[in-house]
Amino acid sequence: MKRIDFNCDLGEGCGHDDAILPFISSASIACGGHAGDAGTLRAAIAGCLRHGVATGAHPSFEDRAHFGRRELAISADGARTLVARQLDMFMAACAELGARAHHVKPHGALYNLAARDAGIAAAVVAAVHEADPSLWLYALSGSQLARAGEARGLRVAHEVFAERGYEADGTLTPRDVEGAVIGDLAASLAQVRAMLDQGRVAARTGERIAIRADTLCLHGDRADAPAFAQALHRALADAGVRIAPPGAA
Repeated sequence: MKRIDFNCDLGEGCGHDDAILPFISSASIACGGHAGDAGTLRAAIAGCLRHGVATGAHPSFEDRAHFGRRELAISADGARTLVARQLDMFMAACAELGARAHHVKPHGALYNLAARDAGIAAAVVAAVHEADPSLWLYALSGSQLARAGEARGLRVAHEVFAERGYEADGTLTPRDVEGAVIGDLAASLAQVRAMLDQGRVAARTGERIAIRADTLCLHGDRADAPAFAQALHRALADAGVRIAPPGAA
């Protein structure tokens, strides 16, 4: 049986986390950088506990005005400190609620920077390893971040996206470029099926890119995220795909 994790970003103040949770197997929760605070973090972790969803941290650039999606100048040491600070907040909340910390997935511009910059990738990985070397690292499929995590001995889940466009080099299409976000559910489902059945995704410019799909992401800040989550969950189940977080028996 084919298997994949289905993850979504939560705790970002979008107001529909509870409607998404029944359909996903893992969640990456904002840790106060681009969104959220200690209270919203605890609330999202509690929701994961209620629904049996694996709980992860979603550290980011501390840039609420741009929702963490603007790339900022940062050194490797700065990136390591930034991620460590937000992971401390996440790990403390997990301990308070009796939740098991499962994974770390950088958010937005930090995710994209670590995907292509080996120095930033190594810094992010170092912060994760210091927090807990048993944590999974969610990283863009085939990226510098995935390679850095594997080199450090972390368990890495190669991530693909249900409703984001791809460039020919396997990176995500920048959000200011047409085709960056797939708004149509049918087109999104077709992309997911190709990734699962063929191990490939069509780039914006037409190339067919080989891709490894361990975990599938849906962005929780979409206005239609709950309906999208339900439809994707149904499509995966109908295709005989088991939905479970990385490491689950």
